Amino acid sequence: MSEMPAVRVDHVGIAVESIEEAEGLLFALGCEKIHEERSEYGSFTWATYVLGGASRLELIAPEPGSDSFLTEFLERNGPGLHHVTLEVGDLDRAVTALGERDVAVVDRAEFDHWTEAFLPPSNPTGALFQLMEYHDGYAETRAAGETLFVDGKPL
Repeated sequence: MSEMPAVRVDHVGIAVESIEEAEGLLFALGCEKIHEERSEYGSFTWATYVLGGASRLELIAPEPGSDSFLTEFLERNGPGLHHVTLEVGDLDRAVTALGERDVAVVDRAEFDHWTEAFLPPSNPTGALFQLMEYHDGYAETRAAGETLFVDGKPL
């Protein structure tokens, strides 16, 4: 069987109705906001918060008036845990290793500066896992730069 490449928790994504209304709790916990941007690939905004040296939280909120995966999620579940993102050093190797262990991987997509795939919440944990491999240029295209990476650099 293939071995998993390097993997680490990148961030936990939390679905909210409003980033502005929800982030006060993260500030009270000691988080520092390092980034916020509207997704160019969907109808939502995401913001990244750092807690300590290596912990990342992400708030994701639908754009007002939008109808997307996120509005459906919030209607069905209300605010709360949406996904856990695992950074992988090599997404192809990770998908192969998981497939050999009969773990379903779905919705693989390649973007300008990252590639992602998902383990659906039908897995035994009930959690949606996003597998993400960063590519060159990811940090350079965002104001927060390398602070978006755990420990300041990708795997």
